[in-house]
Amino acid sequence: MRRLFLSALVAVGCHHRHTYNDPPIHPACPAGAPLLDVPMFHGDRARSGWNANETELTPASVTAGFNWLWDSGPLDADPKPPRIHASPLYFDSIGAQPFVVTATSNSWVYAIAACSGGAHAGTFLWKTRLTMPVDVPDLDGGLPLGVLSTPVADLSAQPPRLYVTAADVTGWKLFALDLTDGKPLPGWPVVFSATALGAANKNGNAVFASVTEMAQRGALGLSPGGDLVYVPFGTFNDSRPGWMVAVDTRAVAVVASFSAARSTARTANGGIWGSGGPVIDSNGTVWDTVGNAEAGPIAGTWGESLLSWSPRLDLAGTYTPFNHCQLDQADIDVGGATPVLLPDLDPGTTATPHLIGFGSKQGNVYLVDRDHLPGRLDMRPPCSTDPNSDGSLLPPGSQPQFGARGPLNVFGPYTEKYGSLDYAKMRTTLATFSDGNGGTFLFASGASKTAANSTTSVPPSVTRLRVVTAAGQPAYLAVDATDHALAFFNPGAPVVTSNAGATPVVWVLDQNTGRKASTFGDIPWPVLYALDGVTMQPLWKSPPDRVGLGGKYGSPTVAHGWVFVATDRLQAFGLRQ
Repeated sequence: MRRLFLSALVAVGCHHRHTYNDPPIHPACPAGAPLLDVPMFHGDRARSGWNANETELTPASVTAGFNWLWDSGPLDADPKPPRIHASPLYFDSIGAQPFVVTATSNSWVYAIAACSGGAHAGTFLWKTRLTMPVDVPDLDGGLPLGVLSTPVADLSAQPPRLYVTAADVTGWKLFALDLTDGKPLPGWPVVFSATALGAANKNGNAVFASVTEMAQRGALGLSPGGDLVYVPFGTFNDSRPGWMVAVDTRAVAVVASFSAARSTARTANGGIWGSGGPVIDSNGTVWDTVGNAEAGPIAGTWGESLLSWSPRLDLAGTYTPFNHCQLDQADIDVGGATPVLLPDLDPGTTATPHLIGFGSKQGNVYLVDRDHLPGRLDMRPPCSTDPNSDGSLLPPGSQPQFGARGPLNVFGPYTEKYGSLDYAKMRTTLATFSDGNGGTFLFASGASKTAANSTTSVPPSVTRLRVVTAAGQPAYLAVDATDHALAFFNPGAPVVTSNAGATPVVWVLDQNTGRKASTFGDIPWPVLYALDGVTMQPLWKSPPDRVGLGGKYGSPTVAHGWVFVATDRLQAFGLRQ
C-alpha cells in the first residue's frame, strides 16, 4: 500500500535564463501502470542503466513530440546556489503518489511529486537538511561539501529508508532517512572517522584524511540483504589513499574498510571516486574500479585496477590493464569509469557467461571474466608494454593502435601520454541492453578528440558495443555502431529505455563544458540528448539554457515516459501532447 506523506506541501515555481513560450505541463499520475522503482544509481545493483519497460518513449514519439514539461520550485541556496551531482531516484511503491528524490551540494534532500495526483507535479512532498556543508574554496569554484553522491534506498526495510552521505566541518557521515517523510532514523548518522576506518582496514595502516581532502562522489551500494551499505571515497588533491567502506545497517557502524594503498604518500592514493560507485552481484560480491596510484607493482597498492571484494571487503580478485604504469604516470586512470555487470549469458554460447565491463580515461573499454579474474591478491603485475599480455577478454584481431591484439579503444585517438582533465575520453558507466534476437550490447558515452594532444571533442560521443560469443570460446567486445554527429564535452552515464528488446532510446546528459570549469561560473548550461539505439542517430536535444546549471557526470532517470534531470533543480521532460 502507498503511505501518506506527513509533511506539508510547498508550492512550486520555475526560473530560466531564456524565456520560452511553451507553458509547463503537469501530467496526471498513471492509473493502473505497473509499479516502477529506481532505488539506486543506474537502477539496480548491477548498474545496468536499462529500463526495459518503457512503452511511451520510442524513436518515433520522441522525434514527434518530446520536450520540457515542468520544473520544481527553487531549491535551497544556502550557502551557495544548489548544485546536484547525484542522479535522481524514482519511486512508485512508496507514499501516496510517485515521487523523485534528489539531493544537493548544500546538503538538502528532497522528495518531489513526479506527477499530479494528491499533489501537483513538481511539489516538494518533504525536504530534510542533513548538515551545514563545509566549503572547499579551490574545488569547482568553491563547491560546498554537502551531498555529492547518488543515495541508495532499501525498500524492503521497515520503514523503507534512504541512505545518503553528507559532510560538515567534523567529517563525512552516512544518514538513514525514512522515505515516507524524510525524517532521520534514530541512531544515525555513522561518522567516517580515521579511527573507525583504520581499525577496520583490510589493507594495512593507511590514514583516512580530513573532510576537505576526501571526496565521497561514488554512488552508494546496498547488499542484497540490505545489511551492508558500501561507501567509496577518493581525494580531491591526491593526498591520501582511496577507500571502500562497509557500514552495517543493523549495528549502525563501520564494520569493514579497504584502503586502495597502504602508503599515505601523495602518489599512492588509488582514489575510488567514479560517480557510478560499486556494483554488487547476487552473492554479495562487491566490485569497483580504482584510480591512478604510485606506479609499479607495490605490495598493497591497487591503482589502475578492477577490484573484487567479499561482502566484508576481503580482497577476492583483481584485474589490472597491461599498461598500468604508463597510465599511473600520466594520470589516465580507469577509476572514473565505474563497472557494470552484464546480463548472464547462455553457457552454451560462450565459455565466459559472467562478465563485467568498464571504460577508462584512455577511451578503452574492457571486458573481464568475473569468474576468473586474472590478477594477483598481493600486488599488481609487472609493468608491461605488450598489449597481447593484457588479462581482459581481448578481441581476436589486431587493434589499430597497437598493431597487435589488445584492449578495444572506443573513444580515440589512443595515447598513453594525454588523458587527464580535459584530455580524458571517458568517465562514465556503461549501460547494458539485450535485443529480441539474443544479442547483448553495451552503450558507452565519451569524448573523442581531434588529436592525441587536443582537448577539442569530435564524434563519436556515443558508441554501441556488441558482445561477441561462440560456443566454448571467451566472449569479447566489438564496435557495433557509433553516432556521427555529437561532440560531447563531459558527458554523464548513458541510460537506455526500450519496450523489452524493441525501440531502444539512449539518453545522455552532457555537462557541455570542460572538466576544470567551475560549476558556479558563467558557462554554457548542460544539454540532454536522445539517440535512436538502433540507428545511433540523434533524435532530440534540449534547447539552449533549458537544463539548469548543475554538477558533473549526472545521469537522467526515466519512468513512465518521463525523463527526470537534476542539476540546480529537478526538471521533467516528456511527450507534450
